[in-house]
Amino acid sequence: MEFINVIAAAIAAYVFGAIWYMSLAKPWMAASGVEVGEDGRPANSSDKVPYIVSIICLIVVAGMMRHIFSLAGIGSIDKGLIAGLGAGLFIATPWIATNYTFAGRPKALIVIDGGYATIGCTIMGIVLTAF
Repeated sequence: MEFINVIAAAIAAYVFGAIWYMSLAKPWMAASGVEVGEDGRPANSSDKVPYIVSIICLIVVAGMMRHIFSLAGIGSIDKGLIAGLGAGLFIATPWIATNYTFAGRPKALIVIDGGYATIGCTIMGIVLTAF
């Protein structure tokens, strides 16, 4: 049953990511410097590898969060929400900010990608504790 929760949490974060980045596509492409094709979409949008890597990474993150939740006794939705929010806001986002700052990336990219990490981890925390 726990494996299904991990998969469900990863899928929920993936779906949220699709919505997040579709709604922030233009500012994200501008901030990230990703090459844009004539159609206005990222030039590599037909490449399946980033999508496959993304879902695999989300499964890994959800699996580790489930493990940590188990060790910490986090089993209710409210605690899952807070723990997920904390993981995203105080672990993932600062790491992103550190990497992007050293790379000279725009602050907007930190906000967009850090926002996804924070809300995505929060969603994972909720899903992991909802079942």
